[in-house]
Amino acid sequence: MTTPYVIGIGNAVMDVIAPTSEDTLARLGVEKGIMQLIDRERSEFLMAAQSADPQAGKARLVPGGSVANTLAGLGMLGLRTAFIGKVASDPLGLSYAEQTEQQGTVFVNPPVAGDVLPTSRSIIFVTPDGERSMNTYLGISAELGADDVSPSVFSGADWLFLEGYLFDKDPGKTAFLKAADACHKAGGQAGIALSDPFCVDRHRADFRRLVAGPMDYVIGNVHEWQSLYEVEDLEEALRQASADCHTVICTRSGEDAILIRGDERVSAPVHRIVPVDATGAGDQFAAGLIYGLAIGADLAAAGRMGCIAAAEVISHVGARPESDLRAAFRTEGLI
Repeated sequence: MTTPYVIGIGNAVMDVIAPTSEDTLARLGVEKGIMQLIDRERSEFLMAAQSADPQAGKARLVPGGSVANTLAGLGMLGLRTAFIGKVASDPLGLSYAEQTEQQGTVFVNPPVAGDVLPTSRSIIFVTPDGERSMNTYLGISAELGADDVSPSVFSGADWLFLEGYLFDKDPGKTAFLKAADACHKAGGQAGIALSDPFCVDRHRADFRRLVAGPMDYVIGNVHEWQSLYEVEDLEEALRQASADCHTVICTRSGEDAILIRGDERVSAPVHRIVPVDATGAGDQFAAGLIYGLAIGADLAAAGRMGCIAAAEVISHVGARPESDLRAAFRTEGLI
């Protein structure tokens, strides 16, 4: 069997992570323990403040973004991966592209030179208690559009995975439709993570058309599915979803995941653990799930792989796996 090839499209966000003090957070006006979107001016101020903080260690630059994290997990599981994202030809963008390639994922589009928006970044302050306070500037990544999607990249593609966050602007929507068409022409399957209930609220009609149209599989949590179909009853939301899309996956924050494919419905058990850092749980659930589907595992086994991958990533700080997930899958008799 040839190695499955997965292409992802999403925000290319560099995580700029440094330890800091509670006093510094207060002085900078950073709200502790949350993620907030900031503008360019605020991002430049916080980057400078982080660099000048005498109590902070040297900042680590870690490529991030939801789909990019999923692709990193898939690459660690042995699949071929490529990422369609957008960075500027600035120090953060060059580092993002270089690190992504070094970690085994092809970074498809070269960094953009000239008078463009800066590379997207999430400036993360980590206090001594381990809390991460994230300040995200979307920058150039949110400008990704159809011109950034080359059909030639999809030759031999088996799976496409899209990020709902990038659906916030019209260029992202056209990029998704172009990519899904190219993937289908190559014989692959296209899917999306709904990403955020507020994102769904803003673009409900477009998301509904996407789910009922070119998407072969869709991953969402309880709140996202309820938002998409504007119902409180999860079962009713999933009934409508499965009428629209062939494969529907619902994660439930520590409860068993629900997976529906055609007339088949299964649950994937979750072993509850106390999270050290919940960042990346959904991203790595997607990695485990897509890996299982890509290697031909049955639906229940693929769902269980997703749950194992999510449990691994919340057991430590960071949004990407640190242990051998395939060994964990073998231990449970999944591969």
